[in-house]
Order: sequence, then structure tokens, then C-alpha cells
Amino acid sequence: MSELLARAVGERGELVLMRRDDALELRVNGVFVMDTAHTETERMLATATLGHLTRSGGLRVLIGGLGLGFTLREVLADERVREAHVVEIEPDLVAWHRDGLVPDTADALADERVRISVGDIASVLGEQPDGGCDVLLLDVDNGPDFLVYEENSALYGPGFLRRCKDKLAPGGTLAVWSADASPELLGAMRDVFGDCTELAIPVTLGQRETTYHLFVSHQVEFQQAGLQNSL
Repeated sequence: MSELLARAVGERGELVLMRRDDALELRVNGVFVMDTAHTETERMLATATLGHLTRSGGLRVLIGGLGLGFTLREVLADERVREAHVVEIEPDLVAWHRDGLVPDTADALADERVRISVGDIASVLGEQPDGGCDVLLLDVDNGPDFLVYEENSALYGPGFLRRCKDKLAPGGTLAVWSADASPELLGAMRDVFGDCTELAIPVTLGQRETTYHLFVSHQVEFQQAGLQNSL
């Protein structure tokens, strides 16, 4: 049983928030994006990256894609986070959060550490200072092979990945969410960063078993400098 909670039509098409059984579901142009029934990988996008960092505080996190807010909520659960900057291209989705239509994460946007930018992640990232971000989390599609918007294809290529690398502070981490494996993305991240770990997370969707993926890279220069300093 489903119930339409909100619907908006903008320059990129239709955005729908609905309730299906006991879960909220977000769709873009009829394509399933995410729901509140399966949030493990959205939360792991934060924990798998923040857990790698050894700094005691002052972390600056940039999140590409607000979605239903579970990545943001997990980021804010880490007391070391000083700032969580969320970039979301759909203003209506931000408004639905602020209107309380996504109650599971209602407190997240009210956190004083949160800053919201409505816009394209590539444009907003380009405005950030080099080295100004400790963690960069991207969850703007269902992955490079299941794009929500076709123009997002550039976000998985070497040009944008190099820009991400420039914006990361020494020791910083980039993580990208995908609904499927992507040898091309894995190779591109390894080419740019020198390393990339692919984490495969089993997920049960109703009666179907599937696997979601996280691709994680770190600043190689920091690792090399640390090695040199230890000699």
C-alpha cells in the first residue's frame, strides 16, 4: 500500500516522496532512488570513511546528495565533526526535510554544524578552497551505471575525481556510493588517488538479495609523507 506525501516538478523532472507500507521512498522521474527501509549503506558511507581518520576533532565533511538524510545523520553522530556541508540539487527535497516530511532525520538539518547548499555538486565543490575538506561523500545517483540525471556521468570520471582530490586536506578521504560494481569507477579512482578500496555490502530488498558498493580512496601524499617522517 502506498501514499503520496509530496510531489514536485522542476527543470530536471519529477520528484516524489511517498510512503510504501512502513517506509518512506524517494523517486526521481519514476526511478527508485532510496527508502528508509534499507539505510545500512547510506550510513556506512559515513562510518567507513570517518572511521579511517585518526584526527581528534575539527573534521570538515562535504556530502554530495541529501537524499533521506541518513548519511548526514551518521556524520553528525561523530563528535569530531565540526562542519557538515550538504550539497543538494533539488530545492524541494530540502524544503520537505525542513517541513518535517522525513521525521527520522528531522533533527539533522537543525544541527548547528550543518550547512546546506542548493546546487550542483560539481559547481559547489569548485567554489571550495583547495585542501578545505577532510571527508567528501558522494551519493548523487544509484551509481555511475544507474544515473538519476544523465549529466551526472562526469562525476565519475577522472576530471571530477581530480577536483575532489584537490579539495581534500592531507589525509582526507573520498567515498562514492553505488548500487552496483563499477570496474571503470574503481580504475578511475585508483588512477587519480593511487588507491581505492571497494566495499561490497549485502542488502535484502524484500525477497531479493543484492549488493551495494562503496568506493573509498585516500590522499596518497599524506601516506607517503607519513612514511618519510617515520624513517
